[in-house]
Amino acid sequence: MTGTEIAALIAAIAFVILVVVLVVVLMSLLPKLKQTLDMTNETITKAQAIVDETTNTIQVVTKDVNVLAHQVEDLLVKSNELLADVTSKVETIDPLFDAVAELSESVSDLNRSSRHMANKLGAVGSGAAKATVASKLGKTAVNFFKK
Repeated sequence: MTGTEIAALIAAIAFVILVVVLVVVLMSLLPKLKQTLDMTNETITKAQAIVDETTNTIQVVTKDVNVLAHQVEDLLVKSNELLADVTSKVETIDPLFDAVAELSESVSDLNRSSRHMANKLGAVGSGAAKATVASKLGKTAVNFFKK
């Protein structure tokens, strides 16, 4: 055996040792790798379940929102109709309020006139009362002097 052959033999043995060491290391890592892969699969399965549930929830919420939007639209239409009806009825009774306002002004004017007349009659009445008292005094005085 020559020096080259011995070197090749040493290199081959070193390569075999390296391969054996790598196989042993990889074999010891294989269970850990399998465990990591299993955990990853579980996580992906759970994530898929969450995504599915989220998708179902979004579909239900979308249906509910569509129904709610339709109901809100119907409510707005009815509200607009009601507002239009109330507006037309208010316009119908506006003349009534105008008439009531004019009537209240007339009643106020009548009250003012009545108070004014009552004050004048009161003044006339007190003058008449004084005249009546004076006339009775005069009559009494005449009767007194007659006797």
